[in-house]
Amino acid sequence: MIVYVADKNKFIDDVKENSIHKKILAEFERRLFRRPAANEIDSWKNSMEYMFKILIDPDIPSNAGVSIEYTLPLTSKRIDFILTGQNADGCDTAVIVELKQWSDVKKTEKDGVVRTWLGKNERETSHPSYQAWTYAALIEDYNEAVRNDNIALRPCAYLHNLDVDTAINDQFYADHINKAPVFISSDAKKLAEFFKLHVKFGDTKCIMYRIEHGKIKPSKALADSLVSMMKGNREFLMIDDQKLVYETAVDLAHKAQKGKKQVLIVEGGPGTGKSVVAINLLVALTNREMLVQYVSKNAAPRAVYAAKLAGTMTKTKINNLFKGSGSYMESENNFFDVLVVDEAHRMNEKSGLYQNMGDNQIKEVIAASKCSIFFIDENQRVTLKDIGSKEEIERFAAQQGAVVHALELKSQFRCNGSDGYLSWLDNSLQIKETANATLDGVDYDFRVFNSPNELREAILKKNSTHNKARLVAGYCWQWKSKKNPRAMDIVIEEHDFEAKWNLMEDGSLWIMGRDSVHQVGCIHTCQGLEVDYIGVIVGSDLVVRDGKIITDGNKRARGDKSISGFKSRLKSHRVSALKEADVIIKNTYRTLMTRGQKGCYIYCDDKETGEYFRRLIENSKREEQIFIDEMYPRLNLQILPENLVKPFVNAVPLYDLKVAAGGFSEYQQAGNFDWVELPEPFTPKKGYFIVQVVGESMNKKIPDGSWCLFRADAAGSRNGKVVLVQHRDIQDGDMGGHYTVKNYMSEKTGNDIDGWQHSRIVLSPSTTALGYKDIVLTADISELTVIGELVAILS
Repeated sequence: MIVYVADKNKFIDDVKENSIHKKILAEFERRLFRRPAANEIDSWKNSMEYMFKILIDPDIPSNAGVSIEYTLPLTSKRIDFILTGQNADGCDTAVIVELKQWSDVKKTEKDGVVRTWLGKNERETSHPSYQAWTYAALIEDYNEAVRNDNIALRPCAYLHNLDVDTAINDQFYADHINKAPVFISSDAKKLAEFFKLHVKFGDTKCIMYRIEHGKIKPSKALADSLVSMMKGNREFLMIDDQKLVYETAVDLAHKAQKGKKQVLIVEGGPGTGKSVVAINLLVALTNREMLVQYVSKNAAPRAVYAAKLAGTMTKTKINNLFKGSGSYMESENNFFDVLVVDEAHRMNEKSGLYQNMGDNQIKEVIAASKCSIFFIDENQRVTLKDIGSKEEIERFAAQQGAVVHALELKSQFRCNGSDGYLSWLDNSLQIKETANATLDGVDYDFRVFNSPNELREAILKKNSTHNKARLVAGYCWQWKSKKNPRAMDIVIEEHDFEAKWNLMEDGSLWIMGRDSVHQVGCIHTCQGLEVDYIGVIVGSDLVVRDGKIITDGNKRARGDKSISGFKSRLKSHRVSALKEADVIIKNTYRTLMTRGQKGCYIYCDDKETGEYFRRLIENSKREEQIFIDEMYPRLNLQILPENLVKPFVNAVPLYDLKVAAGGFSEYQQAGNFDWVELPEPFTPKKGYFIVQVVGESMNKKIPDGSWCLFRADAAGSRNGKVVLVQHRDIQDGDMGGHYTVKNYMSEKTGNDIDGWQHSRIVLSPSTTALGYKDIVLTADISELTVIGELVAILS
C-alpha cells in the first residue's frame, strides 16, 4: 500500500502550495483508518521541503514517479520516499530513500547500530543505511514483480538536519554504506546526482503500481529454514528493532565472558520476530564457539526444530542445542556462556513430571549462564502456572548481581504484518480497548463460519497446497481418544461434527504431520509455531452476553492443566481466581487466533458469540460503505419533465443501460434515456452522463447495481482512476461483452520530443476475492476507448 503517489511535477506543486503534508495526512487516514502522531505529520512537512529542493533539479525527469509511505510486504514498516523511473540503460528503477531528521549521531561498537536522540532520550537504533538496505532486500525477497521484471532497487539515506558526518559515515559501517549511501545536509547536490544516476528518464511503465500489485510470496517458515541457517546462510533479514536486539544480545554475550552476569529481557507481541532473533542468536553464538542452548517451556517448537535438523547432525548435538526450561536445576553456576529463552512467559516455578522439583526456573537459568536472554510476551501466559514476567526476571537477576537490560520488539511479521489485526483482536476479545474497532484497511483474512463442518472444509482446502493450515480449539472437550483410539473427542451434535485431538503418535510434531490437518490441535501444540491459515473452534469457556466477553474456567475439560487448581482457589480467593482465569482464557484464544500468517477462520460453539464476531465483521463492511459514500456520495435522483429540461445546465442524461458490459458507445447515441437533476454538491456539466454498473468486480468501490455519474472526455492522466471503457475484445466476468468499468493504469514509451505512445494498459478490478483478474492490453491498445471517468456513485 502507498499513501501518496504522484509524478515529480505534481509533488513539487503540492509542496509549493504547502499542502503536501495535508494530502499525505488525508490519504494516511483514509487508507490506514487512524491518525498519525503529531511529530510524524511535522516530519512530512519538514522532510518533503528538503526533498522538494532536491527534485527541482531540471535534470531529474518531470515525469519521474514519487511515492511516499509505502508499506513493506508482510510487515508494518513503511518506506519514507521512493523515486521511480528508468536509468540510462532503460532499466526500471526505484530509488528508496530513508529520511531522518536527526541532528546528532554517535557511533557504537555494534554492527549496523548508532546512537541518536529519539523522543526525549538518547537511544540506540539501526544505522539508516542498514535500514534502507534491508527494506530494499525485503521487497526483492518477497515481491515477484520486482524479481520477474528486473526492477532495480537503489536504497539510500538522507539526514537533512545532520551537519557532521564523522559518526554516520564511519568506516565501521562501510559494509552498510556501500549498499546504501548516506547523505547529510551538505550533500544535497550529491543526492541529486545519485537520483540522476539511477533515474535518467521518467516513469512511463507504472513501476510503483507494478510493485504495489506484485504477487507477495508467503514469508519463510522458521523451522523450514533452520538447516540452512545452521550452515551459516542468511535466511531472515532482521530489520530495525530486531537488528538492535540481535546486536545487543551478541554484545552482552561477549561482555559476560569477562565481567558481570548479563540479563537481557526482550518484550514483543505475536509475530514480532522473537523466535527468529532467538534462533539466529543460537546459530551465531554457537559459530563463535560459545556454549549456547535454546530454551523453551513448550515442547512443540523444540520438537519441530529437532525434526527439521534430523539427518544433518547427530541426535546428541541436536539435543544439546534445544532444552526445556526445567533442565537447569542441577547446573553449575555460570556453566553456559549463553542461554536463549524463547516464550519465557511460559516458564514455571517448579520442574519435573509432578512439578515438585527444583527451586524456580527463572532463577535456575540466570544462575546457570553468564548471559541469559529472555524473549517474553506476558499477554501469551496461557496457564495459571506460567510465572514468566519482566518483574520476576528482574527480581531474580538482582538477587544474583546481574546487570539487566530491556528492549522491545515491535516490527510485525505474522498476520500479514498487520498491527491493525492484533489491535482489533485485543479490542474484540476485550483484553484491552484499542482504536481498532473494525478491520477496515487490514490485509488479513478473518472469517466467521456457521458450522464446524464449514470451518473444517475451508481449512482442508487451504491446506491442500502447502500443508500450512490447521484446526485448533479451546480445551473444552475431554481427550477421550487418549485411552480409547476409537473415541471422538470434539463432538458437536447439532452439526453432526466429530474430530479427535491431535494423536499421541504426532505429539509435539502435530503441526508438521501430513494427515494431522484432520485432527484438532490445542494451545500446547501450537504456541510458538505458525501456519498460513488457522481455524479456531471457540468453546464454551468464552462466550458473549449482551456484548460482553464472559469467561468460565469451569467449562474447561478436566484434563486441561492450564487452570489446574482453579476450583479450589474459587473457594478461598474467588475474585483473584476469576480474574486470573479470565486472563488465561482470553490469552489462549488471542494466541490461537494469531497463529495464522494469512488468515484466521473461526467457529463459535455458542450462537450469540458467533453473532458477536459476525457483527464485528459487518461493522467493518458498514464502515467501508461509509468510506465509499464519502468518496462517491449517494444522491437521490429526480427525473425532470421534458419542458423543464435544460441539457447540461440543470440536468444530465441517465441511460437505460447496464454496464460492466453492455451496448454503449457515446452518450449522445445511446438510445433511451431520461434527464435527471443533480442536487448539490454536483453541478451539471457538458459530458456528464449516468449509467448503471452491475456485477461484483468493483464492489469495494461500486456496489452491484449502482447508478454512477461519469464524465466523458476528461483531460489529464487517467492513471489510478475508475473508468468506463470500450474495447472490441474485452470480456468482463460479470456480463460478457465489449464494455467494462475498472481501475485504469497505463504505461507509455517515447519522449517529449517525438511524443508518447501507450505500450501497455492494465484494467484492474477492485476485488480479486471472487476470481476477477486484471485485463492487460498490449498489442491492440489502439482499439480501446475510454468513454468516461467515474465522478460519483448515485442512488
